[in-house]
Amino acid sequence: MAMESNPKISPLNNPPSEDDFEWTIEEGQAGERADKHIAQALAEQGESFSRSQIQEWIRTGAVTVNGAEIKANAKLAVGDVIRIVLPEPEPVEAYPENIPLEVAYEDSDVIVINKPRGMVVHPAAGHPNGTVVNALLYHCKDLSGINGVMRPGIVHRIDKDTSGLLMVAKNDLAHASLAEQLKEHSVTRKYRALVHGVMQHDKGTVDAPIGRANHDRKLYVVTDKNSKHAVTHFSVNERFDEYTLLDLKLETGRTHQIRVHMKYIGYPLVGDPVYGGKSGRTLGMTGQALHAETLGFKHPRTGEYMEFSAPLPEDMEHSLGILRTR
Repeated sequence: MAMESNPKISPLNNPPSEDDFEWTIEEGQAGERADKHIAQALAEQGESFSRSQIQEWIRTGAVTVNGAEIKANAKLAVGDVIRIVLPEPEPVEAYPENIPLEVAYEDSDVIVINKPRGMVVHPAAGHPNGTVVNALLYHCKDLSGINGVMRPGIVHRIDKDTSGLLMVAKNDLAHASLAEQLKEHSVTRKYRALVHGVMQHDKGTVDAPIGRANHDRKLYVVTDKNSKHAVTHFSVNERFDEYTLLDLKLETGRTHQIRVHMKYIGYPLVGDPVYGGKSGRTLGMTGQALHAETLGFKHPRTGEYMEFSAPLPEDMEHSLGILRTR
């Protein structure tokens, strides 16, 4: 939840966590309720939290004014220093699990897997096991430790409800190389998606910045506020009545990028539980009709360009078969 420094809100000096902040009440803010002021101040920085969440922080002592705990309805005065020190999330232990992996390629530096739809990449609250990381820890005896014990070897990820190719680093040399290639946008990442609506253009580019939604921090939207540059290229593969099969290529790799960009231009993904907007019309798929079909990169040790492809999942092929016979 990093915030840019400004006269109202600044990161703490030497903060123990990037989620710790403090700021000083100025003229015009005196007399405001603490919980209301904090919610508004954070929202102005693009970080939206419910009033009940902020009241819980206050109740547990995560919020102080001038070093003392307060009540949610406390009135603020000019010069008051608000400090927020959010608790560290409880650690989730990652451990090996004997989960089958579909391996597209593997050597001593890199492993490329075809992730099934519905599988989370790394453990987190609500998904402590059954993840790609749990499977990798069982399959591989050593993975890069750069991203810590919870995300060993993970240099990028794809959504739980997206299927397809994912590259994983087996040592720190490989991790550094793959991460740099991602940063330079030199990794080939091609997707195939089935969307609602009949796309009129044969090809195009969506160049629109993406950031968190003000009303829900778990959602992403196209916005100019606290956003990141995002570019998606698309071309029509096949048209159907009411649907279009698209080939997409990522230039950047923002969270939920394809899903957000397709919704933004009016062609949401079929089966997308969050951005789809047309509940019930999933064509038999559990999760969005989005597949990471092609992945290409330079081998971190040899420098040789390598490219891999994975076939569409069975349910997506089945849905396309139904559309082709209508």
